Amino acid sequence: MKKEADNLLRINSISELHRMLGLPKPLHPLISLVDNSTMVMNEAYIKSSFVFNFYKISFKKTLKGVFGYGQGYYDFDEGGMIFTAPNQLLSIIGDDKEYEGFSLLVHPDFIRNYPLCKNIKSYGFFSYEANEALHLSDKEKTTILGVLDNIQQELNGTIDDFSQDLMISYIEVLLNYSNRFYKRQFITRKAVNNDLLVKMEEVLSSYFDKEEPLDNGLLSVEYLAQHLNVSPRYLSDMLRSLTGQNAQQHIHEKLIEKAKEFLSTSHLTVAEIAYQLGFEHPQSFSKIFKKKTNITPLEFRASFN
Repeated sequence: MKKEADNLLRINSISELHRMLGLPKPLHPLISLVDNSTMVMNEAYIKSSFVFNFYKISFKKTLKGVFGYGQGYYDFDEGGMIFTAPNQLLSIIGDDKEYEGFSLLVHPDFIRNYPLCKNIKSYGFFSYEANEALHLSDKEKTTILGVLDNIQQELNGTIDDFSQDLMISYIEVLLNYSNRFYKRQFITRKAVNNDLLVKMEEVLSSYFDKEEPLDNGLLSVEYLAQHLNVSPRYLSDMLRSLTGQNAQQHIHEKLIEKAKEFLSTSHLTVAEIAYQLGFEHPQSFSKIFKKKTNITPLEFRASFN
């Protein structure tokens, strides 16, 4: 464990985290399933922030207090799952730190020589904010707990040539179920997400109508997510689930719509339109316009004459 700055602790190994939480030595140095109710948080760490050098998949039945993630905080009254990748900022604040559930800790070295080492980066929920946690139905909770129990049984058993293969298979099953349940969550929260779609359209229109590209350049997914109070990856995954297009594609759609407006109603040159939309180079604008419409900006303009 390394203290990098005031109240910021970097924890490089699962064994270090076990010692910090007053837990017994892990059964395996690179993977551990922790019963959260057995953790004893030292008062000295209560208001600290942490950076783990390993993956943390937390299933929480209940959570008392406030869980901090990145720059935001979210008060959980319901159970759910939170996924964090190595080098993400975490913190726990508040007077009551006890909560029920389990935390699966997986060091990258445990999956290093397996396809999961590369594939795990495709699971977008590792980049979600805490307030974008996965909320599970009772049936889904039973499924998740069943997979976690399989992992615990392997950890409790005799380590042999098949142990790592089996545990990695269970981790993949856990992630695939989580992916399925997130897709369900996007659908069941359709009313909330539709409100987000309406707000997104307002942000997109406002950005171009107020000529912000002249000052801020091309509209980015990060800018859009920030103004919608969601993480960029969650926004893209939610949009892809609801509309079939990610956030970048929605931005391009609005950009082309605005470009067509300029081309058909103004006398601005293609270069001037490109700058109006935030492009540094007109060639980049022309390239993306042709890619999206199959004609050049000048050909589109000529169709109105």
